[in-house]
Amino acid sequence: MKDIIESGKTALGIEFGSTKIKAVLIDENNNLIATSGHKWENKYENGVWTYSLDDIWKGLQDCYSKLAATVKEKYDAEITKIGAMGFSAMMHGYMAFDKDDTLLVPFRTWRNTITSEASDKLTEVFDFNIPQRWSIAHLYQAILNKESHVKDVDFFTTLAGYIHWQLTGKKVLGVGDASGMFPIDSTTGTYDEKMLGRFDELVAPEGFSWKLKNILPGVLSAGEDAGVLTEEGAKKLDVSGKLQAGTPICPPEGDAGTGMVATNSIAVRTGNVSAGTSVFAMIVLEKRLKKAYRQIDMVTTPVGDAVAMVHCNNCTSEINAWVDLFGEYSKLMGFEVTPEEIFDKLFKQALLAEKDGGGIVAYNYFSGEHVTGFEEGRPLLVRETNAKFNLANFMRVQLYTALGALKTGLDILFKEEKVEVDSIFGHGGYFTIKGVGQKILAGAINTPVSVMETAGEGGAWGIAILASYMVNKKDGQSLQDYLSKEVFANQNGEVVDPDPEDVKGFDEFIEKYTKCLAIERAAVDNLKNTR
Repeated sequence: MKDIIESGKTALGIEFGSTKIKAVLIDENNNLIATSGHKWENKYENGVWTYSLDDIWKGLQDCYSKLAATVKEKYDAEITKIGAMGFSAMMHGYMAFDKDDTLLVPFRTWRNTITSEASDKLTEVFDFNIPQRWSIAHLYQAILNKESHVKDVDFFTTLAGYIHWQLTGKKVLGVGDASGMFPIDSTTGTYDEKMLGRFDELVAPEGFSWKLKNILPGVLSAGEDAGVLTEEGAKKLDVSGKLQAGTPICPPEGDAGTGMVATNSIAVRTGNVSAGTSVFAMIVLEKRLKKAYRQIDMVTTPVGDAVAMVHCNNCTSEINAWVDLFGEYSKLMGFEVTPEEIFDKLFKQALLAEKDGGGIVAYNYFSGEHVTGFEEGRPLLVRETNAKFNLANFMRVQLYTALGALKTGLDILFKEEKVEVDSIFGHGGYFTIKGVGQKILAGAINTPVSVMETAGEGGAWGIAILASYMVNKKDGQSLQDYLSKEVFANQNGEVVDPDPEDVKGFDEFIEKYTKCLAIERAAVDNLKNTR
């Protein structure tokens, strides 16, 4: 392994998740060599969820240095050159720069639900759903708000696009990430020309010197040349100065695209559910949907095929908060257990619960949730007076509510649009405890769910695979063929079929969940009125 590492026959993937930056190093056969991570948190400042540029670079450098240290410790090898690398991050959001490459306003992440006016107007103009978190919605909302910085915008991009630009000098995005900035025409593999024109007409009265197409990143498909690591970029990534410049870097992708790659679900009639801080389901479509839905995003795979996406802002943050509370309790009582032990015990306890949650209902809205119509987050736990309020039921309801908003959108695809899937793959922190999250999801969507051994590596492994594909693919080899033959040939994943009792129980929970939405809305309104 030392020879492989020091000869540079490796691929590096780094993904910026909501709470963790993760690095994965693989060999030329896509086998895992080492991983590392850096924990970070977004901040809520002046009404905006954001990460500072300092947070971004310190996090990236710490994550890389930890990877290099792990490789040195495990293999007595120094990383001086890498065969290929790629960067991925949370999709959407807004990073706008002027002609001097100065960030004009703090990074506005996907988590912000402050663009409802822009979202509604653009959806009407395009006849295409534009969610609040999309980059174009942020730009247009800034225009509607008469923000002075808009006239100076020379370039705007996503977090992955920003990192890639700083390390290569190239202002480009992978098509999957680009599809979360502005609608993509899957027949051309780039931004929809008609919609570009409609946007320019819409903002023409403002008299901006720019046209939209000229301030968006260029669009690339998986496997295409996206530049190399520059001398300056190498110093930004590896503060030790050991890493050489010149590494080819694949098109930067969003976490949705890397999730599809990590679960081998980029083919038609496949899908995946990524469940972590946020949760989203992605189904690769056989045909266009009959109409636009506000709950359904239309994005693409890393090669540009149309994907229906149900994205919900909230998933495991509330579960994490309860785990922290139980950790405090344990310490107070004079014994300490690790968070991993608490997760394991609590998740497994949920399997002993009443199938409908025993009369308990919870909302995990740590932030706003557009799918169910909430601009702000307010976690809530309610129960009937005769509810069976025990730990098992409590935890099952926490796992249920993490999928509550997602269920609303998926019901549109499966019940109204009659979309069919052959396989659903799960990945992300929700599936870390073997068999638990997988069983709950199977019951929630009444569909078999597979989880692969590599699912825990998630998007960082996915972007490493995309980097490997770029330099190791055979002439003319498609990404789907590469994944099937070179990456997943011996991986089928462990499949869990839906338990009819789980399906029934989840449906009964969702019925209560839907009815109690009025309570949640009233609670949010009351809190607003008392400010």
